[in-house]
Amino acid sequence: MRKKDVIKWGLAVAAVTVTFTSCKIDEPKMTESSYETMTVKKSDIEIPIRLSARMKGQNDVTVTPQVSGQLMKICVTEGQQVKQGQTLFMIDSRNAHLELEAAQANLQAALASENSAKLEYESNKNLFDKKIVSSYMLNNSENSYKQAQAAVAQARASVNRAKVNLGFCTITATVSGIIGEIPVRVGDQVSPAAQLTMLSGNKTMYAEISLTESVIEEMVKEGVKASDVEKHIAKLPEATFVMKNGTEYPHKGRVVSVTGIVNSATGSLTAKVSFPNPEGHLYSGIQGTIVMPFAESGVLVVPQFAVVRLQDKSQVYKVQADSTATAVDVTTEDTGNGKEFIVTSGLSEGDQIVTTGANNVMEGQKVLFPEEVGNKK
Repeated sequence: MRKKDVIKWGLAVAAVTVTFTSCKIDEPKMTESSYETMTVKKSDIEIPIRLSARMKGQNDVTVTPQVSGQLMKICVTEGQQVKQGQTLFMIDSRNAHLELEAAQANLQAALASENSAKLEYESNKNLFDKKIVSSYMLNNSENSYKQAQAAVAQARASVNRAKVNLGFCTITATVSGIIGEIPVRVGDQVSPAAQLTMLSGNKTMYAEISLTESVIEEMVKEGVKASDVEKHIAKLPEATFVMKNGTEYPHKGRVVSVTGIVNSATGSLTAKVSFPNPEGHLYSGIQGTIVMPFAESGVLVVPQFAVVRLQDKSQVYKVQADSTATAVDVTTEDTGNGKEFIVTSGLSEGDQIVTTGANNVMEGQKVLFPEEVGNKK
């Protein structure tokens, strides 16, 4: 390269350098932003209490025969809706018919004997009045007549018993409902110890639940006496039945009874929640969850993401007057809505805490920064 060209190249570089240095280019300035915070205040909230439940018909009846015999006919099928008085099963009635005929024959014989004893007694009484026979003969004839009357009464009872046994050969539904499993078949020899089926009266269904200790303690805290249990039950909120697949039953239920004895094994009370079943969608044995919303008033509620879990501790970061964060231990209760906690200790109304980003805050860290006004030149 010639000397003249080197000089020109150097002047060009110098000119570019002067140009860049003469212009003021602002470098980007890092600014710190504030964390999201909230002021803790008291509010009212509904807490859904979930309890495992098993459905049972209002009138679940075990169908068993009253007499022994061969099962001749099954008149229903499993899952069939039946009405009260409808025939379900028929047992061989031939022996029952024979017993009835024998009892009726014995009754006729007893009536004949009674009639003879009556004639003899009336005759002796007439003769005694005429002083033809002694009082001994009159008394004997009277006793015979009374024995004949007793024999007639006994024979009539035998006839009635035979009629009842004959009626037992036809088994009918004692309530309207749904037929359960039928474990027997036509031709089986059945007896009073055999279960033919289960009949579930399903117009109204009961969900059996166990009230937990917390609910019991709440009742005791409110001073609920045994005589006031019904009034307390009437004040309980409506219940929702959620099936195992998550489907919510459309009709609401209400608690109708609570046992007065705490189960020593579980420490709980058994309660029944009544549900109407007009469409017949509920069956005995269905399991699910009873959800009952209980109102809590004047409690401190914070978002779940504001609570930091550290092993067995729960903490929130409280904002101090100098905008720094201090970890505070708190005790919480789950609201059941998946979004919030009730703080029972550790915070007071009016405290300011960090919400979003609480997991990233460190002890003593500044979390609030004033916003800059205008642009610095």
